[in-house]
Amino acid sequence: MATATILPAENTIVAEIFIAAPPERVFQAITDPAQLSQWWGQKGMYRITERTADIRPGGKWSSVGVGADGTKFRVDGEYLQVEPPRLLVHTWIASWTGDLKTIVRWDLAPSGDAGTLLKIRHEGFAGAPEAAQNHGEGWKRVLGWLLGFAEKGETVDTRN
Repeated sequence: MATATILPAENTIVAEIFIAAPPERVFQAITDPAQLSQWWGQKGMYRITERTADIRPGGKWSSVGVGADGTKFRVDGEYLQVEPPRLLVHTWIASWTGDLKTIVRWDLAPSGDAGTLLKIRHEGFAGAPEAAQNHGEGWKRVLGWLLGFAEKGETVDTRN
C-alpha cells in the first residue's frame, strides 16, 4: 500500500511503496514511454495517450492524456538527474496547475529479496496547498498502479 504525506509547510509531498520487483524493472516502468502509457491511468478516470522521453540530464519529457470526460491534459518537464536504476529527478509542469513548476525525485533502493523501496519527493507547492493535496492523493493512486504493473503486469485496460 502506498503512503503519501504532505509536509507541514505544504511545499513537499513524500510518498513511498514497496514493490516486489527489482529496481531495474521499476526504473524501466517509469522511464520507458511505451510501458508508462500502459499503466499510468485508470478506466473511468484518465489515461495517457502519448508519452515522449529523452532520458538524460537536460532531456525533455512529456505526457499527454485524456480524462473520462474527454478533457485533454498535459504534463511536461526536464530531466535533472538520471542514474539508472537508483535515481530519477525531473521537473513537473502540469496543464491543470497553471504555471506551477515542481520537482519530482524518484529514489529506488533494493529491498528484501529482489524488491524495491520506492520513495518519491515532489516539492515546489509553496502557496498552492490545493495542488499539493491533489498531487498527494494522485501519487498514492499512481504508486498503486505502478506496483500492479511491475508485479503482475496489470495495465489500464486489464486492472480491476
